[in-house]
Amino acid sequence: MTRVLLVDDHLLLRDSLRPLLKAAGFDVVGEAADGQTALRLAVEVAPDVVVLDITLPDLSGIDVTRQLATVAPNVRVLALSMHFEPHCVTGMLAAGAAGYVVKDEGFDDLVRAIKSVARGQRYLSASIADVVVGEYLQLRSPGRAAAVAKLTPRERDVLRLLADGKCTKEIAAALQVSVKTVESFRRLVMDKLNIHSIAGLTKYAIRVGLSSVG
Repeated sequence: MTRVLLVDDHLLLRDSLRPLLKAAGFDVVGEAADGQTALRLAVEVAPDVVVLDITLPDLSGIDVTRQLATVAPNVRVLALSMHFEPHCVTGMLAAGAAGYVVKDEGFDDLVRAIKSVARGQRYLSASIADVVVGEYLQLRSPGRAAAVAKLTPRERDVLRLLADGKCTKEIAAALQVSVKTVESFRRLVMDKLNIHSIAGLTKYAIRVGLSSVG
């Protein structure tokens, strides 16, 4: 039986999906409403598949997926999101997700997706597949991959939060660092990417999938 960890910050959605997934033959071994809890549970309960929303209150689904590759490398990630924009999908795929399901699709689509990724395959909802393949190939081009690789994990955190509209004080509080440290990271990000405006950084973050805003 496929073991599933369900991660979404909406309790109503989790309460709705849990019995449906169990009835479909899956073992729901845990639930989380935020990224940090998801990372902890992924290690503790060892699911086969993490069904993961992109928009979470602490970490983005993209960041959670990246960290899962390190702390729980055998876990397969399936994104379940209301966002169908290509940059969201390609961001998750580039981070290591094995599939992406749009919440507008029916429950049968989610069942097929979980079964597919559990078998080691990839899965995209039919409504987005044609669009995102081209975007994903573009994202994986050497030039763009090299630009993303310039940033450290903490610099990516700062860039993501900037793109999400957070001010310097809010970023400092979220990362538990000083305002001066955030300003230093912001300068480093601007220098590495050769982008010297918040608007430009926001567009870049959205384009490469570090932010789901847009």
